[in-house]
Amino acid sequence: VQLVESGGGLVQAGGSLRLSCAASGSTFSINAMGWYRQAPGKQRELVATITTGGGITTYADSVKGRFTISRDNAKNTMYLQMNSLKPEDTAVYYCQADASYGSTWFGYWGQGTQVTVSS
Repeated sequence: VQLVESGGGLVQAGGSLRLSCAASGSTFSINAMGWYRQAPGKQRELVATITTGGGITTYADSVKGRFTISRDNAKNTMYLQMNSLKPEDTAVYYCQADASYGSTWFGYWGQGTQVTVSS
């Protein structure tokens, strides 16, 4: 499984961005997916997750009500709509996917996309 993020960039506080994560390869094996972020000097943290069918989503408290995670399995793509962005949202955002092959599970990561929010 290969994951490629896009959609990052520079935006003013209060603005919006939509990140995309395109999956390729053995996409049939993908189960839950998620977005993580890592700010300079900080540990990588979970932003949001979504189940295989998209029916269940979870969010970090810091982004609840502002970010929305979704996926289009027909397009093998996951999204993160980010509204009301704050300078503290500045980070590299990573796409993550869990894939299963029988009883064996693997975790895959994208290369990351930079999001910078100016005050």
